[in-house]
Amino acid sequence: MAVPSWLERLRAAKKTALVQDGKRKIHYLFEDGKEMVEEYDMKTSQLVSRTWREKNTLGGPGTWQVEVGEPSSPLLGALESELIMESSSNPVFMRKDTLTSFQWRIRNLPYPKEVYSVSVEKEQRCCVIRTTNKKYYKKFSIPDLDRYQLPLDAGALSFIHANNTLIITYQKPKEILAAEEQLQKELKKIKAANNGDGDCKTQ
Repeated sequence: MAVPSWLERLRAAKKTALVQDGKRKIHYLFEDGKEMVEEYDMKTSQLVSRTWREKNTLGGPGTWQVEVGEPSSPLLGALESELIMESSSNPVFMRKDTLTSFQWRIRNLPYPKEVYSVSVEKEQRCCVIRTTNKKYYKKFSIPDLDRYQLPLDAGALSFIHANNTLIITYQKPKEILAAEEQLQKELKKIKAANNGDGDCKTQ
């Protein structure tokens, strides 16, 4: 069965934990050298952010890529990012999950709700946002479904529009809810390192 394979990778990864600002940070180091950092709200166990990093072509650490949470500021990027800054009125696409659903928010979209359509492209394994006025088009995948090798379900997808923000919700399948519950139990067993001194592993 495919579902345990991603869980097994998470279990096999070297994990360290740190508690800071009401959040529990878990750093995963996988056998292939990839790193993942997840931040959870201490009170709700809600995932706040998830970032990834892999080695660059020269074998040094690459840049962190945001999968869940606020996108990193262009000011933190290379010099050209500072010189050619995006307009603050451009649409901003970010993922912000809830305990039961994957959720994406696109800020700075002022058009009324009836302009938008959100669909599932099963063959391409992605979701597509279209507007009838041709002002916005976006394709995005759901990496969690890919990792657990689960099909996309159009019935799990919905969206609302409020305050110039399009909010797209995809209900988490039961397999992922069960796997996340199992993972949370294991993550709670990791003792947090005090100010990063020493590695802390499960069990």
